[in-house]
Amino acid sequence: MIATENLFSRHLRSKLAAARDVVVFTGAGMSAESGVPTFRGEDGIWKKFKPEELANFDAFIRNPDLVWDWYVHRKQLISEIQPHPGHYAIAQMERVFDKVTVITQNIDNLHHRAGSTRVHELHGNITRNYCIECGTMYPHELLPQGKGVPHCSKCNGLIRPDVVWFGELLPADAWNESVSAAEHSDLFFAVGTSAVVYPAASIPLVAQRAGAFVVEINIERTDLSPRADEFIEGKAGEVLPGLVKLAAAVKNDQPEV
Repeated sequence: MIATENLFSRHLRSKLAAARDVVVFTGAGMSAESGVPTFRGEDGIWKKFKPEELANFDAFIRNPDLVWDWYVHRKQLISEIQPHPGHYAIAQMERVFDKVTVITQNIDNLHHRAGSTRVHELHGNITRNYCIECGTMYPHELLPQGKGVPHCSKCNGLIRPDVVWFGELLPADAWNESVSAAEHSDLFFAVGTSAVVYPAASIPLVAQRAGAFVVEINIERTDLSPRADEFIEGKAGEVLPGLVKLAAAVKNDQPEV
C-alpha cells in the first residue's frame, strides 16, 4: 500500500473527514488493471474486425450470429477476470461514508462482483441481454440455448447484449440517476477515465458546479486534470485502498497509519 502521507494532501484529509455523500466515477483504466481486454487488444479472429463494424445495431441486424459470437467471446474473457483491490476499496467505502454511488462507463460487472450496492452503468452490462422486439430481459444464465444468436422465448425476437453500441443514446434512467448523484455529492472521485467520451465525461463537471470537491485518480493526466480540485497520480488498485483506510481513520478521529 502506498504511504498516505506521500500521496494525500491535508486539504483532501479534511474533505474526507467531512464527506457524507460520495460518488466514484470509473472508466476503462479501472477495468484495465484487472486485465479486461480492450476492443483492439484481443487475439485471434476478432483482430480482423473493427469495433465499429461489430458494436452497432446495423451490424447486428446484418449478421446477428457474427456480432453475438463476438460478444460471447468477450463475455468468456471477462468472466475469467477478477475485481482488483481498487474495486473492493470502493465497495468498502460504504462502511465509511453515509452514501456511496458508483457511476461507471465499464460494462464488465466488476463493481457489482466486488460488492458495491449502488451502481449506475452508463454503457450497460455485458452479463445482461434483452429482446429487441418486446424488451424482455435475459440474464446470461437464462438465455435460450442453441447455436448462434438466441431468440426470445416470448416473441421469437433477436436477443442482444444490454450494452450501449456506437450511435446509441445512453440509457435514460442510468444517465438521470448519475446526474442526480453527481449534483448531490460533496466528494467526487474520477478514477481511470480519459474524460474525453461525452456525455459521460461531463459528469465530474456537473458535480463540481454543484459544489463537490473533485479528485482525479489516474496513471496520467487527462483533459479533466486542469479542472479537478486535486489530481493523484497512480493506479486505482494502489491508491484507493490507502484512501479508504485514511478516510476511516479521519472519520473516527484516529491516528493515521
